[in-house]
Amino acid sequence: MVSPSTAFAQTSGTVRPDVPVQANTTTAQQAGTSQDQATAPSEADNSPSPAGEATTGDIIVTGLRSSLQRNLDIKRTATGVVDAISAEDIGKFPDSNVAASLQRLPGVSIQRSGARGEPTGITVRGFGGDFNTTLYDGRRISTATGGRQIDFSTVGSDFIGGISVLKTPDVSLASSSIGATVDIQFPKPFDHPGFRAAVSASGSLQDRAGHVVPTIGALVSDTFADDTLGILSSFIYTRRDTDTNRVFVSGWPGNGFAPCQLQGSTATVCAPTNDTTAAPSQVRSLTGWFPQQYGAEQQRVQDERVDGRIALQWHPSNEVMVTLDNNFSRQTLNTDVYGFGVWFSQEALRNVKQDANGTAISFTQAGSPTDFVTAHNRQILQTNQTGLNVKWDVNEKLTVEADGAYAKSWLNPGGVIGSTNGDIGYGGRLGTNLGFDITGDSNKAFPTISNFGPAGDASRWADPTVIGSHVTVNQTQENTDELKQFRGVLTWKEENLTLKAGGQYVDDSFRLLNRSTFTNNFWQAYSGYGAPSGQGGGVSPLPSSLYQGSISLNNFIPGFAGSLPPSVLIYSPQAYQNYLTSLGNPQAQTVPGFNYTGGVNGFTGQFTEAVDPSSILAVREKTWSLFFSAAVEAQVAEMPLHLAFGLRNENTRLSATGQGRQPTSITRSTSDPTLLTIGFSDTQPVSSGSSYSYLLPSLDMRLVVTDKLQLRFDASRTLTRPGLNLLNPVLGIGVGQRVGALSGSGGNPNLKPYLADNFDVAAEWYYQRNSYLAVDFFLKNVSNFIVGGVTRQTVNGVVDPTTGQPASFAISAQVNGPDATVRGVEIAWQQVFGDSGFGFQANATLVNTNKPYDATNISQTGFAVTGLANSANFVGFYDKNGFQIRTALNWRDEYLAGFGQNQNTGAYGAEPTFVNQSFQIDLTSSYDVTKDFSVFGEILNLNNNKQSTHGRFKNQLLDVFDYGRRFTLGARYRF
Repeated sequence: MVSPSTAFAQTSGTVRPDVPVQANTTTAQQAGTSQDQATAPSEADNSPSPAGEATTGDIIVTGLRSSLQRNLDIKRTATGVVDAISAEDIGKFPDSNVAASLQRLPGVSIQRSGARGEPTGITVRGFGGDFNTTLYDGRRISTATGGRQIDFSTVGSDFIGGISVLKTPDVSLASSSIGATVDIQFPKPFDHPGFRAAVSASGSLQDRAGHVVPTIGALVSDTFADDTLGILSSFIYTRRDTDTNRVFVSGWPGNGFAPCQLQGSTATVCAPTNDTTAAPSQVRSLTGWFPQQYGAEQQRVQDERVDGRIALQWHPSNEVMVTLDNNFSRQTLNTDVYGFGVWFSQEALRNVKQDANGTAISFTQAGSPTDFVTAHNRQILQTNQTGLNVKWDVNEKLTVEADGAYAKSWLNPGGVIGSTNGDIGYGGRLGTNLGFDITGDSNKAFPTISNFGPAGDASRWADPTVIGSHVTVNQTQENTDELKQFRGVLTWKEENLTLKAGGQYVDDSFRLLNRSTFTNNFWQAYSGYGAPSGQGGGVSPLPSSLYQGSISLNNFIPGFAGSLPPSVLIYSPQAYQNYLTSLGNPQAQTVPGFNYTGGVNGFTGQFTEAVDPSSILAVREKTWSLFFSAAVEAQVAEMPLHLAFGLRNENTRLSATGQGRQPTSITRSTSDPTLLTIGFSDTQPVSSGSSYSYLLPSLDMRLVVTDKLQLRFDASRTLTRPGLNLLNPVLGIGVGQRVGALSGSGGNPNLKPYLADNFDVAAEWYYQRNSYLAVDFFLKNVSNFIVGGVTRQTVNGVVDPTTGQPASFAISAQVNGPDATVRGVEIAWQQVFGDSGFGFQANATLVNTNKPYDATNISQTGFAVTGLANSANFVGFYDKNGFQIRTALNWRDEYLAGFGQNQNTGAYGAEPTFVNQSFQIDLTSSYDVTKDFSVFGEILNLNNNKQSTHGRFKNQLLDVFDYGRRFTLGARYRF
């Protein structure tokens, strides 16, 4: 593990070309000394100096080039395969987002939030999300997101000291990541003895949001009492506002079409059925896919984050160091959404034209309703971690370290309503014979709809006089994750031998529940669109005071083909719900437009949420680990050989408790015939437990062939545990459902971890100072893959009133599945052109698998390795005389993100989600006005890259997000 003191070493002083910065943890004795002494190797260190460099004299290098040299030295001297990013100086991390920095490393790619364009997660060598473990100073961090990965947009980068990405495991740290272990290191007082302070302030502007929002931060550090006590404190407030345009298809379910539905059919009657004894023209015998829902929306996101940190250090003697620290973060996301949507049912489609793959690329649907949707979404993610570390150099050879931490995360604490929704529109006798056409692939076109508007009158598309109330959905996810951990390590160092032994205990408790108006069926209280649509429920017209204007959909996604209706309406979901509430209590009086026949029992006027019993989940996971490692330095044919062997045993016990219930009835709404209501039995607690134990060995060899060239071989076994949210022991069926889209989900508390046997063979050529070329071939054999399949099932014998047959639910569930092999090569090249100030970093990763996705496989248990994509990055820079400019080009090929779509009701299993190829250019620059004061600027997404996704085939668009460019201007001062 690389310490923060290592990351800060030489930030503003001299860099001796013959002294590489070390990549081992700073000892208690070193922690109170100057940085040169703490990081320089002993005279016995036989690490060669870079070829062609003089070993006398000092070279003054600061800023980006200094940071790159530290990163190179960490990579070069690390026992395993490690890439690193160091702060250029205190309070000067290379990027405004941690994940954005990580994507510059070979083998690392990022996932972006479509609505914000912010990097939220990483993929390492094709393994994303839960396959990567993120640590704060060597400790696991809790996360209430529902999985094990953290959201990197919640990590402020302003005062980070450095990041290490361990692609091969350090058994004394963790072996629970098949992708990589990411260790984020924060500064501490004794990293820079004496008084230090840094402040930064900036303003950012997203081109569509149109206003400047601030980021401010401050860090103060001091040591006193003869450098035996130290304190460091930092605070950062960050705000990002983003207006994002989105066109979407909620899902492409697969099922059969009947010949009578096809373009050119002469059938006078068309009633698609699965009954194979019916007339051939009526049997759904043709494999196909259709869009479940199509629409467009603008999302206006306000992202506020507060980060705070305090670290106290006590250095009572040269042998003892005590560190107490606390990390706090709170991210608040407020999103206002304005859009429209149209719903399709496969059996209602006519004039269907399919392409060669079976995708419905053109069709009409009679009576199509149109919905205008608004929502206010609010998400709060808060995390607090407190840790205590004691390090004692017992003697010159033995060091004892004890580390304990407590962390807790909350998703939406304090009674937050996660989403407040208002859905209005027209349908029934105003439903249109809507046309739908696909005009191109998902990376360049979105679908076109035609014959829209009330009864096909496009001029009245958004006419308030015919628009009425529809469904009203409020829902909130509430999670907590509580993490307790302790680690103890004994380190024994001889001249050419280092031994480590110790143990670790981790207790992780995760709780989840969901509240919504689906649970109590209040979402259907005023469904039906009102009198102009000719249906029994709903209120129309709505007060004109609700409408606050509109958003034009003209040129909505620049550069994409396809056409949209003219506009979407702007109105407040809170004001809309307040208006419906003001109509009175339908239980105490007759309220026109209330859905008295839709099973909306107990509604008294307030759209209150109710807890969904099937969402209640409590998981507790306890893991005990023992580890041992030995590192030896030897000679082979007069070539230095660094050899390390490690062994880690992990024993895990898991318990999961949920609330189960069975569906007992299904009723159809008379006011809106697309809506269904499920009745249930009483709930009962359901508990389950499991345990497993694994031995995880590792071997690392580094052979220094010449003073320029070194070779590596690494072998290890690692594991990744299933996401905590996958361990629910009950089957969940939602109360509110739609015709033709019955669905449910089930967890599996008996899931076992993924296991991987990993191999690396690498060659690294350090041909001059601050420059190198490296090639790394890697292979991962992974077993126990967790497969998320969808099967069609009847549940408790309930009957679907729309068919008169036992209801068929699309049930999503997870099981441990097949094995797979992932293999690839990473190529990295860093070149600095002498003292000219110019240089570049370039890397490429080529990866493949023996289990690629097969789009022609329509079985319900299809399987493929997710996340795999070729990628390449290029960073060109100039850094001299206080002026720095850097251009970053990041490319990632198309990849399979996962299985499952927003609407996942098809007959062919879980439909896939692919992310299209992306290419983004970022530009950053800074100028040191004085030694301590600098100004900086940044342009993100200079080329206005869009993010788009598709389903099984390239023309099945799922999402396209246009999140625009972001401009930042700011200043830093340190003293």
